[in-house]
Amino acid sequence: YLFYLLLGAMVFQLLEKQAETHFRDQFQLEKLKFLQNYTCLDRQALEQFVQVLMEAWEKGVNPEGNSTNPSNWDFSNSFFFAGTVVTTIGYGNLSPSTVAGQIFCVFYALFGVPLNLAFLNQLGKGLNAHLITLERWVQKPGRAQVVQTLAVAIFLTTGTLLFLVFPPLVFSYVEGWSYGEGFYFTFITLSTIGFGDYVVGKKEGTNPNKHYIPVYRSLTAIWIVFGLAWLALVFNV
Repeated sequence: YLFYLLLGAMVFQLLEKQAETHFRDQFQLEKLKFLQNYTCLDRQALEQFVQVLMEAWEKGVNPEGNSTNPSNWDFSNSFFFAGTVVTTIGYGNLSPSTVAGQIFCVFYALFGVPLNLAFLNQLGKGLNAHLITLERWVQKPGRAQVVQTLAVAIFLTTGTLLFLVFPPLVFSYVEGWSYGEGFYFTFITLSTIGFGDYVVGKKEGTNPNKHYIPVYRSLTAIWIVFGLAWLALVFNV
């Protein structure tokens, strides 16, 4: 286990450190060009403004656009956030900023996480019951091994298409991601890793021509719940 962690650390460092250095240098160059173009500003004023932008981003406020940007805490987004709390995904792009909201989040997660586990357990039992029925059907005398293998393969393939293959197509179309980015988001979400670098609905407010249907994030939250149950069943199998 320790070796696996060390191996991962070395590979990630090899793949990402050089790119980070490039982006850091590019950002510093852009700041220098900005100061050269706007001589009325000094470096300290620019750094203070950058700090304001960072604080706004950390509070879930998108610096782009204007005050008419959609709220991060409408019902659809709040429902999606509640789902990320109880499923322990925790993207990190949105979090409560008030003391009351933070305290409520603690107690909400305290009871919501085990409730979610119990729900997924019951949902998994329901899916498992269908799997047992399928297993009994394929194991009846007279049915060849190839038929049994084919039936189980169809069951697993259907779930794979429904939860891992088709959703990236939808996310790619709605969010403007590539299929690889959509698949990456799908796996990172259903594995409950939830980095937060890709989140559905994140572009809303940055592009005035980009609008989502009100239930988009709510439907995504439902997909997450059933996807978690299916993935847990696959791991058990």
